[in-house]
Amino acid sequence: MKKVGIIGGAGFIGSYITKEFLENGFTVKVSVTDISKQAKYLHLTELELSGNLYITEMKVENKGQLEHFVQDCDIVVHCGTPFQLEVKDPQAELFEPIVKGTENFLEVINKTLSVEKVVIVASVASYNSNFPMPPDGKSPEESFDESQEKFMSTDSHPYGQAKYMANQVVDKFIKENKSLHFEISTVSPVMVFGKSLSGREDSTSTGMQYFIQKMIAPNESIKFFYKIDAFFAIVDVKDVAKAVYKAAITKGLHGKNYLLSSETWRVSDVNRMLNLMEPLHKPLIVYQNKMAEEDLGVAFKPVKQTLFNYVI
Repeated sequence: MKKVGIIGGAGFIGSYITKEFLENGFTVKVSVTDISKQAKYLHLTELELSGNLYITEMKVENKGQLEHFVQDCDIVVHCGTPFQLEVKDPQAELFEPIVKGTENFLEVINKTLSVEKVVIVASVASYNSNFPMPPDGKSPEESFDESQEKFMSTDSHPYGQAKYMANQVVDKFIKENKSLHFEISTVSPVMVFGKSLSGREDSTSTGMQYFIQKMIAPNESIKFFYKIDAFFAIVDVKDVAKAVYKAAITKGLHGKNYLLSSETWRVSDVNRMLNLMEPLHKPLIVYQNKMAEEDLGVAFKPVKQTLFNYVI
């Protein structure tokens, strides 16, 4: 039985990735940053086939722990970077774990001969650090795909900047290491919505759904999105998990970075759909998903289906 290590496999997206691999016959090793906080991972033990699940404490900044975690894995999925919008110390809370953590991760994987495939769960910010706003000079309705020039601004939120910089680390590593014993593929989802497997609502993704449903503005950024009726590109969390699984088991995808996106809606329409009302506008396809559909075989759900299911 093949073994996959999933860094951050108990989080909002990570839980669905863990579930996907278990259902496809893998032994799954999941890392959590604090094993004493059982409420954050107990839901995984209730999954079908959880007898093939192992949970261990590990911080990606700690090379020794990381080496031990990946040592017997065939596949490693890295989805353990923090998605935080409220930060007091961007360097300590975002840049260190996201950028430095990625550097440590690649260094360790490069020395771990059992690993055949790595999938990094990045973010649309690896293409556009301004997200959900468009890159400077573009309108919100202009389409964007993997072939276009990546955009980063020091005016972007620190999270967007950190995710962009982490992806640059991956690109540089691939260019400088031509003869790797493993393949690296990356997926870059837009705003990920859906029901939480854990039942907890304390992740940023599920929190955003709640804020938009109730039109709560906990900070100036979200208040601004409501004011301008910003366009939000959304993807279903289950589709992200399927894309990660397919990227992990499919050979010949080395160096590719897939945008994962369904439709783009105005935030006012997202609010309506989260309250089981019909939207007033039509959706756009801003972030293109053709490459993921073709290479990974993922059929992205309409956003209305995702949001209506969140409530039911």
